[in-house]
Amino acid sequence: MPRYKLTIAYDGTDFCGWQKQEPPAPTSPAPASPAATSATPSPAPSAKTPVSQRDIPMHAPPASKVLGLIEPGPGGIARLEMRTIQAVVERAVREIVREPVTLTGASRTDAGVHARGQVASFACSDGTGSQRGIGWPVERGTDRLRAALNGRLPADVLITAIEPCPIDFEPIRGATSKAYSYTIHDSRERPLWDRRFVSHVPYEIDERAMHDAAQRLVGEHDFAAFAAAGHGRLTTVRRVFSCGVARLRNDDGTPSRRARIDITGSGFLWNMVRIIAGTLCQVGRGRMTADEVTKALESGVREDAGPTMPPEGLCLEWIRYAEQV
Repeated sequence: MPRYKLTIAYDGTDFCGWQKQEPPAPTSPAPASPAATSATPSPAPSAKTPVSQRDIPMHAPPASKVLGLIEPGPGGIARLEMRTIQAVVERAVREIVREPVTLTGASRTDAGVHARGQVASFACSDGTGSQRGIGWPVERGTDRLRAALNGRLPADVLITAIEPCPIDFEPIRGATSKAYSYTIHDSRERPLWDRRFVSHVPYEIDERAMHDAAQRLVGEHDFAAFAAAGHGRLTTVRRVFSCGVARLRNDDGTPSRRARIDITGSGFLWNMVRIIAGTLCQVGRGRMTADEVTKALESGVREDAGPTMPPEGLCLEWIRYAEQV
């Protein structure tokens, strides 16, 4: 049974994050009214039925973030399948290998977060014997597999690499380090063309002060003050290998109105990088000091750290493993 490792890039703007999201099916049928039982039943929507805006209940996510309608369960209630990267890529894989597969991802990025180097894997049949015609034999080649998958993916997702990997490869547990970037546009004038990929702050920031404060985060610390409530982890201790802030340059070499935070670590808590970015921005505008960053680490109190920055500026850059496969 071959297993394949995928490197995936995506624009997370129109996704509800990485992880598949399907609301639970109703556990019991709803009682039908006399009018409903006498009426002619309407055809049940298919899971592959295109979704129009009128199909979506009030207060539901916009149509751009809905993947489809799930077959009605007990009581005839149709449910929305949210548009996630895992669901979109997994569906493409199933169409190519012609069998059910489960795609496992290394990092559960939130809605609106981007990636250049997300890692995922799946196992399938080898296409021999009784399995002939299904799966994807290794000898068929990963270039053909990548081209076939990309031909079935939407414009905001791209598989940049595929390679065979050991059958016991685990994208989550096997990861030894990850890198994120967070890009900030500090100007009174908001960005336009790349507004999906930068976070706008309407004030100037001192990137040098931010960089100095960022060094307080390097090392193994309890990052409880830099985690969102309900993170669900047994421990909030993480190791940050590096954290730096630099001003980006225009094409002519002059400083731009963009600053970028780059951080690498063994792993990250829910919203940890966005809270670190918010804390460093407070330092950059003179509302916090490097000593107060240290105080937040020591206290573990969420209120001692800065605000959570929006998802637009965040990008998962790469994920590495002890033995690159």
